[in-house]
Order: sequence, then structure tokens, then C-alpha cells
Amino acid sequence: MSSHVIPALIAKMHHAKQSNLENVELWGSGKPKREFLHVDDLADALVFLLQQYSDEMHVNIGTGEEVSIGELADTVRAVVGFHGSFKYAVDKPDGMPRKLLDVSRLGRLGWRASRSLREGLEDTYAWYVDHRERDARL
Repeated sequence: MSSHVIPALIAKMHHAKQSNLENVELWGSGKPKREFLHVDDLADALVFLLQQYSDEMHVNIGTGEEVSIGELADTVRAVVGFHGSFKYAVDKPDGMPRKLLDVSRLGRLGWRASRSLREGLEDTYAWYVDHRERDARL
């Protein structure tokens, strides 16, 4: 499977749930931390900046909150309804230990992401299930 972490986790756990598998393999230790932003929040931030900002300095768009890959996997597991466990493939790469943007400039301008990670994952999983079923009917 070749995809980014959230689509990969959703696909793996959905498949595991549908197949009644006992566990899902996760690459690495689960310890690296990442920041995630829902696409609708990104669009909202871009419109906000177009209306409110005209300086030359760059502005990072993000939540300013980080979560470990293990915590992300736990949340995806809950959203998908997979009741199995994880097997961490520690022989696989973890990647960068931490990726977090400094969103203080955007915060000072008055913008914050409105969706929690859980809400974003719920929306994304609902979209995934709907499109898998629709594509299966085609």
C-alpha cells in the first residue's frame, strides 16, 4: 500500500474490520508526532487570509497541535470501529520524529482550525465508505 498516513490507516483498518482480522501492522514505533489539518479548514484559512492579510511574510496554516502516530492510529481505530490490536513493525522507518508548524502568526490574525482531529477523521471515513460503496456499484 502506498499512501499518506491517514488514508493508509483508514484503508488498513476498514479492511481489517471487514475481514475480522485480529490486528493491523503499523510501520515504525508509533512515536513520531505529526500535525493534521482537515481540507475544509485549509480552505477556510485561505479565504480568511485572502480577506485579511496582504503582507509579504509567509503564513503557516495548521492546527498547532500534534499527535503521535500511535495516538492517531487509536483514534482511527475508534472511528472505523476496528476492535483488533496493532503490531508495530519497528524494523520499518519512523521518519522525522516531529513535524509541527508554527501557526502563531495566523493565530494572531484571529484564525483557528474549527475541526478536531476526531471530527475530521469521522468526515473522512464517512467519505471513504460512501465512495468505496459507490465505486463498487459502478
